[in-house]
Amino acid sequence: MKILLLTALLLNLCFGSVVDDYLNSLKQEVLKENPNFTSFDASRGEKIFTSNHIGKKGKEISCTSCHGTDLNKSSENFFTGKVIEPLSPKANPKRFTDLAEIEKWIKRNFNDVYNREGTALEKGDVITYIINK
Repeated sequence: MKILLLTALLLNLCFGSVVDDYLNSLKQEVLKENPNFTSFDASRGEKIFTSNHIGKKGKEISCTSCHGTDLNKSSENFFTGKVIEPLSPKANPKRFTDLAEIEKWIKRNFNDVYNREGTALEKGDVITYIINK
């Protein structure tokens, strides 16, 4: 039991550190363009995450097309049918623990839905939305 609690604590520390560092780096990028910027916003992130766009392969999609509306549950990739484990780190403690994975998937997913890389503000808002679900 103690090992399980210690593992959970270490995962939480790792998660907090990696995602916090990434959000801080995004914040520094945003501050270069907008010195009055104060914080990322989960409600803006939700709008980005749930809005539909003509994305990859000319199909109308949103982030929810693959990740679903309940980020605490598994979903299915719109194009491949592959199962996607829960996006919320509350349901899936492995989420947001590896910087390279965060950067890879946020870039790929923005390209799939928006046909472009997201801005630092958009990325920060979306991640803030996800980690608060």
